[in-house]
Amino acid sequence: MTENWITTGLDFCVVIKTVKSKRISMSNTKLEYSDLWDHLKPLRILVAVFLLNIAIYPAFSDDSSFRSDLASDYTEFVYWLKKASDEKKIPGAAVAIVSKEEVKYLQTWGIRENNTSKLVTPESIFRIASMSKTFAGTSAAMLVERDLQSWDAKLTDIFPSLILGNRTSSREITLRHIASQSTGLMPHSYSNLLDDGVVYGKIKQKFHEIPTVCAPGKCYGYQNVVFSLIGDIVEESTGETYGNFVDQEIFKPLGMTTATVGLDAFERESNVTTPHRLVRGNWRSTTNNPAYYSVAPASGVNASILDMAIWVRANLGAFPDIMSPAFLSTVHEPVIKTPHGNYFNRWANLDDAYYGLGWRIFDYDGMQVVHHGGGVRGFRSEMAFVPELNIGMVLLFNAASTLANDVVPQFLDNLNK
Repeated sequence: MTENWITTGLDFCVVIKTVKSKRISMSNTKLEYSDLWDHLKPLRILVAVFLLNIAIYPAFSDDSSFRSDLASDYTEFVYWLKKASDEKKIPGAAVAIVSKEEVKYLQTWGIRENNTSKLVTPESIFRIASMSKTFAGTSAAMLVERDLQSWDAKLTDIFPSLILGNRTSSREITLRHIASQSTGLMPHSYSNLLDDGVVYGKIKQKFHEIPTVCAPGKCYGYQNVVFSLIGDIVEESTGETYGNFVDQEIFKPLGMTTATVGLDAFERESNVTTPHRLVRGNWRSTTNNPAYYSVAPASGVNASILDMAIWVRANLGAFPDIMSPAFLSTVHEPVIKTPHGNYFNRWANLDDAYYGLGWRIFDYDGMQVVHHGGGVRGFRSEMAFVPELNIGMVLLFNAASTLANDVVPQFLDNLNK
């Protein structure tokens, strides 16, 4: 597998490299946009890469509980990942290791689509699947922070005509329950319809038929469709579409210049990765499922490894003017315990696991880890960070490979060596 780009600390040489690669890639592509924002895209990427390496030291960085003494050698983890990816013949991949101050390591390898020469670059766009939920949880928290909503606001008060679940106890479902996967409704309600191509707007008409399995807040039940009510709440509270809110309040302020929401945005980009599925032992390109884009809060974000490196840094505290320490503490706080049976619950050194507000939180070998993974047709992704150690990792595959299940424990085990 071809190694495309690697760094152990971004600098201006890398910035120049990035801009050159962008210039080359655009030379064979017709300009599709006429507005100023798109004309300035190479400059936007230049600025984004530069911002990735600006050291930001919030007031709490001198706290004695804040540890940054971690060894900066990630060779063993990266060697394992590259070797395992080669053995699995993963078409394309991107990985970043970050602290809140900087990108410590970033590498892409492979191709965007099998049987082509289109290399994965730092700006190549992947579907991040369920890692989109972390942006939804943050969006909900922004509504609460701005007094546009309350965590305890009942969905029936926000949408009087909405009926959720087939028991009266489900009338008590709140914004917190939605964001923390603790609605008490049957897990994965109607995800099968998404698999069949049915879009969110049609599925909503069946919300009253969802079985209620426990009172709200009493049990964990992972959702894609019901979780996406966060998008409706954002639109009801702000008058903006969910995609526009995320773009204006998260992507642009953080400098995530290639991140977008939705299928149309994905298809407009030229530097996108193609999904792949395993057929008779070989990776073959496949199509995107538009229905999963209709549940944008659950799975609608598209992003590059540059974007996701910024996102992990933001959640480590790099941008306190946008996401304050108190804000991050809220979204990273455990809310509901998750049962055994999920792939991460089988990690050998994992103890208790919880869902927060769009994030998973678990104890792993004495470390508190904040995490989310993602998987949608032809893509897999994982990200995890340890606030106490000021370190995080994000991985993107353009293949639906189970190898992604092993990436987080391999990374975390490497931290304790």
